[in-house]
Amino acid sequence: MKMNELRKKAKALGIKPGKTKKTDLVHSIQSAEGYTQCYGNSNGNCAQTECCFRDDCFKANGGT
Repeated sequence: MKMNELRKKAKALGIKPGKTKKTDLVHSIQSAEGYTQCYGNSNGNCAQTECCFRDDCFKANGGT
């Protein structure tokens, strides 16, 4: 997900994105949506099948 999309999603959830780094912003969004703040830590395994960052997380970690 691109930063513009992340900022838009964050604002919709009441989060002020400012100049937040991508990983930190995703963690804030995950928390607001009720998910574990796990983006970037999956190591190719993730039980959060409904998380909208799942595919991006795997790519960021060189996983599937």
